[in-house]
Amino acid sequence: MASALRNSIFGTAFLVALATVANGQTFDLVINNGRVIDPETGFDAIAHVGIADGEIVEIAQSQLEGERVVDASGLIVAPGFIDLHSHSVVDLPANRLQAFDGVTTALEMESGVLPIADWYAAVEAEGRATNFGATASWSFARIATMVPEMPPVEPTAAWYQGAFKYPRWTVDVTTDEELDQIVALIQQGLNDGALGIGVNSGYVPGVGGKELLRVWETAAANGVPVSTHMRNWSQADPLSSLEGLAMVLGLSATSGARTNICHLHSTNLHDTLKAAYMVDKARSIGIDVHTEVYPYGIASMPIASAVLLQAGEAFRARMGIDFDSVRLIAKGRWIEDEADMRAEQDADPGQFIIMRYLDEEDATDADILRKVTALPWIAIASDSIPYTLPDGTPVTGETWPMPDNAFSNPRSAGTYGKFLRAWVREDGLLDWPEAIAKVSLIPAQLFDGQVPAMERKGRLQVGMDADITVFDPETIGDRATIERPFETTQGIEYLIVNGIAVISGGEMDTDVLPGQPIRN
Repeated sequence: MASALRNSIFGTAFLVALATVANGQTFDLVINNGRVIDPETGFDAIAHVGIADGEIVEIAQSQLEGERVVDASGLIVAPGFIDLHSHSVVDLPANRLQAFDGVTTALEMESGVLPIADWYAAVEAEGRATNFGATASWSFARIATMVPEMPPVEPTAAWYQGAFKYPRWTVDVTTDEELDQIVALIQQGLNDGALGIGVNSGYVPGVGGKELLRVWETAAANGVPVSTHMRNWSQADPLSSLEGLAMVLGLSATSGARTNICHLHSTNLHDTLKAAYMVDKARSIGIDVHTEVYPYGIASMPIASAVLLQAGEAFRARMGIDFDSVRLIAKGRWIEDEADMRAEQDADPGQFIIMRYLDEEDATDADILRKVTALPWIAIASDSIPYTLPDGTPVTGETWPMPDNAFSNPRSAGTYGKFLRAWVREDGLLDWPEAIAKVSLIPAQLFDGQVPAMERKGRLQVGMDADITVFDPETIGDRATIERPFETTQGIEYLIVNGIAVISGGEMDTDVLPGQPIRN
């Protein structure tokens, strides 16, 4: 990173260029005395931010006055964090936990939903603490087309989880007529404002390359990204994850569609660093491919996912772990053995589990996680999932705070706090500007030239949306654990969404829901 001297010189020039106070300017909100960091321009200095009508309108050398003034002395003022991979945006309580983790925009990109218009309408009617958006779901389209036993498609997690009782959509190749219908449903979602196409092919081992090429070509024709959970999910040849990654890189290169590979580490397991090398080389020759990771070695999925249906030796060889690395989320216990797994799959095939695939207590596994998470071009994303009670009831509506018997994955509440605590303050693998780029600018750049609304996010500059995360670098840190995944991140002092304070002095204002829909 640039030296302190260069930052000082550049910071002064930046302020001179952008901080001309308009006569009579009235600010709705002012953030004074904070260390303002903008990862796009490299600006990093003590400065003062003026906000009006949901927009950043002033960045000044001198203190500003406004209707409300926040003193951010000793705090970092950063662009709001953008989560590309949030399944929990569907429920308000889980969305509020993400706000406590510094998130100002939460997007359901990997799986997506359908019908898109219905999903946006339902979420907007209830309101959210953060901005929100979603892709058109290839999985939902496949289920709606291939499983006549399912009720009409609904944009809910419950509808999706119910489909795991009918495995045909996960194991069969489509007919030509079925593929036409799948693409038509996706296209309708794009017409209704979806941010791209979500392709959860890791749960569909039966999908063929021709079908996926058709999906990537649809994305390219519409000028939107594909966000994908890669197929195969294995560290054993043949059909390893690296083979699946090569396929995704080929689809991106030949179709011309921008591609975001979800949670590179969780799908490549102990081959993660090899996978990162492949993506880096592809990017270096001009393939428009992006990726993200979360700072944990634990995955979540329905218990009837294809990989968990494999026989014992095949499962151990492909995943590098045993069945006792699987935990039932709602029941709060670890699976004992394969027989226990099969019994739970038969009893409730849609229930969610946690699977520990990288053991952070193991030096080799921890090193893989540290290295891939610190790579400068990889975004941080949570892969957060909704919260449920022990009986499987989802935690929804106005429930707040989160009940202390609610279950989820700790990354649903602690992703950004853990990343900033462990990778910056404790290990020093990244400095603050580098880390802030990975949680704001780099996620926003996935949409550059394709989704104009996202080009106003992930940057702290005059003219950008007033989505701002203000945190204490000395205390920022996760508190969520596998046993208590509902604990809020500490150190987020203020969270501003569209110019409105959702969190002030570390306390959430549950009377405001300023999140806005982000559409293509």
